[in-house]
Amino acid sequence: MRKLVFTFLVFTVSISTYAQNDSAILLQDVMVTATRNKQTSLLSPYSVSKLSMQGLQQFQPRTSPEALVGTAGVFVQKTNHGGGSPFVRSLTGNQNLLMIDGIRLNNATYRYGPNQYFNTIDLFSVGSIEVARGTGSVQYGSDAMGGVIQVFTKDPGFSEKAKWSGNIIGRVLSNDAEYTGRAELVYSAAKTALQVGYTARKFGDLPGGDTTGIQHPSGYKENAFDIKFKWQLNNQWLLTAAHQQLQQNNVPLYHRVALENFAYYQFDPQQRSLSYLKMEGKTQNPLLSKLSFTASSQVNKERRNYWRNRNINRFIEDDRVNTVGLTADIFSVLNPNWTANSGVEYYADQVTSAKQQIAIANGATVNQRGLYPNNASMQNFSLYSLHHLALGKFTVEAGVRYNALQIEVDTAIVKPSSLVFNAALLYQISKTQSLYASYSTGYRAPNIDDMGTLGLVDFRYEVPAYGLKPEKTFNTELGYKIHTKKLQLSMAFYYMHLTNIINRIQLVGQQVGGYNVYIKENNQESFIKGLEYDFQIALTKKLLISSNGAYSFGQNTTRAEPMRRIPPFNGRTFIQWTQPNIQYSLEYMYAATQNRLAQGDKDDNRIPKGGTPGFGILHFHVSTKLLGVQFRTGLTNIFNADYRMHGSGINGMGRNLYISAQFRF
Repeated sequence: MRKLVFTFLVFTVSISTYAQNDSAILLQDVMVTATRNKQTSLLSPYSVSKLSMQGLQQFQPRTSPEALVGTAGVFVQKTNHGGGSPFVRSLTGNQNLLMIDGIRLNNATYRYGPNQYFNTIDLFSVGSIEVARGTGSVQYGSDAMGGVIQVFTKDPGFSEKAKWSGNIIGRVLSNDAEYTGRAELVYSAAKTALQVGYTARKFGDLPGGDTTGIQHPSGYKENAFDIKFKWQLNNQWLLTAAHQQLQQNNVPLYHRVALENFAYYQFDPQQRSLSYLKMEGKTQNPLLSKLSFTASSQVNKERRNYWRNRNINRFIEDDRVNTVGLTADIFSVLNPNWTANSGVEYYADQVTSAKQQIAIANGATVNQRGLYPNNASMQNFSLYSLHHLALGKFTVEAGVRYNALQIEVDTAIVKPSSLVFNAALLYQISKTQSLYASYSTGYRAPNIDDMGTLGLVDFRYEVPAYGLKPEKTFNTELGYKIHTKKLQLSMAFYYMHLTNIINRIQLVGQQVGGYNVYIKENNQESFIKGLEYDFQIALTKKLLISSNGAYSFGQNTTRAEPMRRIPPFNGRTFIQWTQPNIQYSLEYMYAATQNRLAQGDKDDNRIPKGGTPGFGILHFHVSTKLLGVQFRTGLTNIFNADYRMHGSGINGMGRNLYISAQFRF
């Protein structure tokens, strides 16, 4: 049956529906992340994707990282149930830039390789998510080597008459896998708008497929709060104030307990908060056509509480990063065909870190150096200018950014800097088709995690490394797009060269607590090449074909072996049928076997011997509205397949039934 379903879906590519007023017209997405300027995807000379709120509600993802599963060119690895690290162009962790409402989330301690940070964004506060692949360092600065993932939170709108509205959501999964509640209250008037939301969630231990069963311990609790206020001061100026916070408690790191003989290893708590004030305006001066100023304050807290069986001590590690951000962007109209975004950005991180060793026998406590040097700091300053030219059938994008950092780690003061640029040319073959070529340079400046880490990370013990230089990428891309009312297709071929890659080197003969000791160095070069496609076609007013897939090949040329953690060929197809009052979807997610392994992959206990097996899983979704309540239900992993995303520390969810109800008032 699985083979029959797979064959059917591959040959039909997939079927879905998009129905609005009984019409199957495909609308073009308007995006801003790739260029900092509103632009339709057809006229963007980059690979871009957008997840709308409608799509997020349609497929009912569990978390923000899992919402990206199945997005063209994005692969999501889960080290634990409370994590989720998106891969863009086969890069992950601090080699991708995460943003929210135009503000950097990446800070001085964002880790290399998979991490959990994107899961600190409450999915129920999200309005849309944009992904720009293969570009971003010129537009947004350090870390955007693979690309940029930007979340735009829900935005309350204005109305002529003052009114209140609200939204209540409940969601339950079988096997005690999830209990979620969300409440929102919105006020809108001619000049002011307010939105307040609160989310409470409880996740049970994750049930795996047919041979895995319940994966214990993996469950955790989460609550989140968000508020956004908008004030239209006059016809020219808009003020937005927002605050959001999320806390997760007792988040287990499953593979440590299952594979590494830990009695427990958990993040308790894991917290993120962000407050910002944004002023946006416009003037009559074309050089100052639009202005945007943002001041932000972020706090990231992480406490790791762990004890390894038969160890005479348990440990508690506390890390906190306080970040202040100031940004200014100016949109200029230089002539009718030439516009530009120019600006300045400043972010300052302050790190506090501590560690306690607690004796099991008598509770005696010894204070030790934390994972990072206490009171380490990083300052990040940038100047940029991006230019947009419309020359008949040609569109040109070009920009440059200078980025300087000052990092204080222990007694060392390091001042890395980079100058990067990009250039892209798009030719509009017709009103519905375009060809483009782009070249983007990218970089990632070493941060405090690179330079100052001392302690247990994954399956190794790391020691500090000073004198690291920025990692760099050079990405070349060719693409084709066609967007009509019935058909949308995007294809891209890319080649990315990476230099000065920061890599962990084992210090031969040294061990701490049974773990090999590693230090980081800029000592490798690699390349990644691949192709991506994203395809939709409206067959009838009720049926639409949609499919995407991504293939990448990564090679470490220095070590003459594959790059680490390269995702296998993967993608998504789905069948959906819409009637006036009910909608059905049949969704197929797949990934091929990945047996091209670096030595680091072979040493990673999260990757099975010989590689990660391929898989195909089938989901069924139903949505209907009854008595003013939007009901959504579905069966995930219908055949209860046992599967694991390559590099993950925990298997994916087995067969499970979910029910969601949403009431608007």
